Amino acid sequence: MAKAVTVYDVAKRAGVSIATVSMTFRRPERVKASTREIVHAAARALRYVPSASARGLADGRTGALGLFSYDYLVRVEAAAPAGGGPGAGVDPAPPSTVAVEREGPDERCREFPLYVDEIQHGMELACLEHGYALMIGGPSHVSPSTTIADIAGRVDGLAVFPQTLPTEALERIAGRIPVVAVSEPPCDDRLSHVTVDNRGGTRAITEHLIHEHGRRNLIFVGGLNPAEQRARFSGFQDALRAARLRVPRKPLVPPTRVTGTGRSAIELPAGFPLPEAIVCATDDVALDVLDILADRGVDVPGRVAVTGFDGIAAGRIVRPALTTVRQPMIEMGQAVVDILRGRIEDPDRPPEVRELPVRVVLRESCGCRPRAGIWRAG
Repeated sequence: MAKAVTVYDVAKRAGVSIATVSMTFRRPERVKASTREIVHAAARALRYVPSASARGLADGRTGALGLFSYDYLVRVEAAAPAGGGPGAGVDPAPPSTVAVEREGPDERCREFPLYVDEIQHGMELACLEHGYALMIGGPSHVSPSTTIADIAGRVDGLAVFPQTLPTEALERIAGRIPVVAVSEPPCDDRLSHVTVDNRGGTRAITEHLIHEHGRRNLIFVGGLNPAEQRARFSGFQDALRAARLRVPRKPLVPPTRVTGTGRSAIELPAGFPLPEAIVCATDDVALDVLDILADRGVDVPGRVAVTGFDGIAAGRIVRPALTTVRQPMIEMGQAVVDILRGRIEDPDRPPEVRELPVRVVLRESCGCRPRAGIWRAG
């Protein structure tokens, strides 16, 4: 096999430095047009294809960004039984026929895309625009520290979702490369963050239930971790307090179970006293609540109104369609890349917190009805 052509070979043939070759392919606007043509001619003659490592020789950069995400897909695939046995949801296919899949109550459309998938897509779009590769990884069940070290060592900047890594580990990595957490910022870290108006969004949707639908007995379902959900519960309390209604000190944190597809779903006790409205910390929780209420024959929204937070696609197709607070997920991914690019170009730039606005999407689950086939919002 012929020896691979390197950046050194191109530099020698073109009569320029390897830094100039690297800059020609990485930041062509910084190289004179005549010099660019010489370098490109040399590259064509040698059939040179620039690699990330070659581009980074001059400035120590890889030309790649990293995303450390959740491992939802891995867990779902691992949980699905192989073949067509009990619980697999797939009939064995006779020879020369098409396999027939029967969708149960845990259809895959409820699993993906989630908000993490939409944010990832926003990063992909921004990386494509600015010439970066995107490396994606997630927590390893064997060695989480090895997995993140492997990614962090190959990229110029890293984005992470909440609760995927301890803050101390992130701060150590941030000492070497820029790190952006896609999360509500706690008060004691030194990372850049991209978040949304979690508190204001939940206050707005709770006020809608109170003032537009006359709901007076409301509960919040979801935990207080991560910080996003704490902020959402605070917004829920704000709305109740302003309306002079009873303000719960804690949210309802129901037990969970693992479904046949491997996802975690909440459970509500059989004797659970129904409120007039259930404000859920996420769309995932709200979809579970809708399932539970439907199984028990409870009319939504007639007896109980239900709302979510995120704006995932499944909320549009469930019936009743889910009223929710929509995060600008694509824009969040693009903002992550924008912050990382700025910190890569200027390593001394201080950490940045960028909060994006949200909007309430009114659908059927709160009592808002479509008019003449057109949704009021969303």
